[in-house]
Amino acid sequence: MTNKATEYFKLLKFRLSFVVAFSSAIGFILGRMDSSFLQVGLVFLAGMLVTGAANIINQILEKDLDKHMKRTAKRPLPTGRLSVLESAVFGTLIGVSGVAILWFVFNPLAALLSLLSLVLYGFVYTPMKRISPICVFVGAIPGGMPPLIGWAAATGVLGVEAWILFGIQFTWQFPHFWAIAWVLDDDYKKAGFKMLPMSGGKNLKTAIQIMIYTLLLIPLSLLPLQFGMTGATSALVAVVCGVLFLAQTFYLMRTCSKKAAMSIMFGSFLYLPIVQIAFVLDKV
Repeated sequence: MTNKATEYFKLLKFRLSFVVAFSSAIGFILGRMDSSFLQVGLVFLAGMLVTGAANIINQILEKDLDKHMKRTAKRPLPTGRLSVLESAVFGTLIGVSGVAILWFVFNPLAALLSLLSLVLYGFVYTPMKRISPICVFVGAIPGGMPPLIGWAAATGVLGVEAWILFGIQFTWQFPHFWAIAWVLDDDYKKAGFKMLPMSGGKNLKTAIQIMIYTLLLIPLSLLPLQFGMTGATSALVAVVCGVLFLAQTFYLMRTCSKKAAMSIMFGSFLYLPIVQIAFVLDKV
């Protein structure tokens, strides 16, 4: 029984789900500064459940492809430690639970947005990974939605502030996705995934595109100050983080190396939570 529970836990992709749920909670706190720990916890839980369900759809659809990749070959579905039926039932239960929390505790808008995000990630982005590099743009939409969903849960509306939070996280997805795709290119090719830009691959064209999207993050991260969402301190933190993040892309442009792409990948993992925490602390 313990072994089964461990396998179900692995299906959630906990670290990825945690980051997504964290962004939802950030959006909620920024939208409702007088929120209670319970409310923030419920938004976080709903985010974990819905993201976990989307990850399970992804793994069910890719179970045969995952066998070919070193990174994914030991997941519960490729190894047969969990069946497709077991995974589908678990995914449905947690997905419905997450959407229900947002609907009944908060509002239908947040619930419907989370459902849209799940469908886009699970049923549109996932199959597109083998069709076209445009999948990264498609995947960036649900990837950018967590703070938007959090804001909607807090306010019941999608004001300009919600779209600013979405815009920052949406744009961040591109250097994040492409750096991962660069590092894991050999593995991805085994599964037929087309993640790097069509005219690119691991070359200067792709490195320049990564640089452009990273550069865009700097003016975007100043919009919360411009619209009175946060203060000057978080804007300064966001600009400093943005410049450091951008500097990593110049290293990639110069070397086109896996080491440089890995540096951007880890930089992307640090950039988003630091900037989002700065927004919250500045507003407090």
